[in-house]
Amino acid sequence: MTIKKLSTPQVPLNIFKLAVLVSGRGSNLQAIMDSIDREELDAHLSIVISNTKDAMALKRAEKHEIKTIFIDPSNYSSSKEYDKALVLKLKEFSIDLICLAGYMRILGEEIIQTFEKKIINIHPSLLPAFPGLNAQKQAINHGVKFSGCTVHFVDSGVDSGPIILQTVVPVYDNDDEKSLSKRILEQEHYLYPKAIKMIQENKIRLNGRTVTSKTI
Repeated sequence: MTIKKLSTPQVPLNIFKLAVLVSGRGSNLQAIMDSIDREELDAHLSIVISNTKDAMALKRAEKHEIKTIFIDPSNYSSSKEYDKALVLKLKEFSIDLICLAGYMRILGEEIIQTFEKKIINIHPSLLPAFPGLNAQKQAINHGVKFSGCTVHFVDSGVDSGPIILQTVVPVYDNDDEKSLSKRILEQEHYLYPKAIKMIQENKIRLNGRTVTSKTI
């Protein structure tokens, strides 16, 4: 486990604390950080955790003077042991919400149960259509006229948790996987901070699989 600890101001006890789990470029992480910088999102990004040592997302976080951790999967005998280490680290930071942003590991039961209804993900399709990998390619191959992105709570299934927000993106006749992915990603950068803000402001109600907005 490699931790880069950067000097940060004292965090107020009542601030809404985020953790972001990453594996790659971190463009959605950047959108979250930018939203905080613009004071559109009243939250503190306490920690960015990656299972990939050289993830560009870690460099983005370090540039913003945010603590980062690389938890090396090769140091653990099983996924369960890895998840135990991840749970302990998240508890250490008293995290209020965990955001998956291109995190390429399946979360085990321990972390899902420990942080029940406190883990969210963004997926590049209109779930429940096209869960899993290569969602944009699936959309192109199926010839759909509309796709989009979805922010959802994480459960034990694959992209199967309750849906928080969705945005529709048209699929054009000349689209390929790359062009569609680019337009969907633009919407992800808007939608993810918006969903986090709704949760932080206690503006959603979860009833079974149904997520509704509520007025405070």
